[in-house]
Amino acid sequence: MAHDDRPRAILRTYPNWFYLPAAIVFGVFFIVPTAMAFYFSLTRWTLFSATFIGLDNYVTFLGDPMLMSGLRNTIIYAVMTSGLKVIIALPLAMLLTSNIRVKGLLRSIVFFPVLVSTVAVGITFSMLMQPSVGLINTVLGAIGLPQPDWLGNPGLALYSVALVDVWKGLGIATVIFMAGILSIPQEYFEAARLEGGAWVKFRYVVIPLARNATFTVILLSFIGGLRTFDLIWTMTRGGPGFASDVLTSVIYKEYQAGFYGLSTAGNVVLFILVTVIVYPLMRFFNRMELDT
Repeated sequence: MAHDDRPRAILRTYPNWFYLPAAIVFGVFFIVPTAMAFYFSLTRWTLFSATFIGLDNYVTFLGDPMLMSGLRNTIIYAVMTSGLKVIIALPLAMLLTSNIRVKGLLRSIVFFPVLVSTVAVGITFSMLMQPSVGLINTVLGAIGLPQPDWLGNPGLALYSVALVDVWKGLGIATVIFMAGILSIPQEYFEAARLEGGAWVKFRYVVIPLARNATFTVILLSFIGGLRTFDLIWTMTRGGPGFASDVLTSVIYKEYQAGFYGLSTAGNVVLFILVTVIVYPLMRFFNRMELDT
């Protein structure tokens, strides 16, 4: 009997070996670096030495007056960018999945910013948003509207960068929504067309049946907003003053100052923050999906 059971046991365990390459890659490129980051966050380290100092880096980082400002700006930035991408991309996806003649051209135009380097986008919009010679203010002045200092005004800088982020990431959000809309059976759209047209289709077909696409866009955009750095640093470097500093720019400034252990502790704090916020959000969305 034992001899007969052996081939079956081998067959049951054989497929598990196919997980091994992925497990090795995951361990080498995620688990090991994460463990090293946790260790070095407890040290005062340079390229050649490391001195264990316990939780001192965390105490110093969490006591940094820039931290609360950076944390507040990070949450505002993440909520604003993820919310605007959903609000703009969903109706845009409806337009681009309709029967308009130029939808191929419009799809290319909407997706184009995704293909451009974030640093290039930041430099370009920094020039466009110049208060005196920038194209945006030149156009606003020509039609008699106010010409704000988009990146030099502490009350506007963070929101200006967030709007550029929305423009940059709108293509990905639109593609996700388009995939969600195109997966809806046509029978629902035909019934909505008979009942009341575009609004009925949007309200009673697209919004409920493209819910998974909405959850995906919110999660991806929110995670990206919490981890944002390149656009902020390219356009404002956290300024003016600390008005547009986010957690990542605070961490980078610590690194620039030579406080490597402190900046590593900041990265661990950011990792924990993203996990604490995103994991319950994912659970909530999954529960809503199962309920429907």
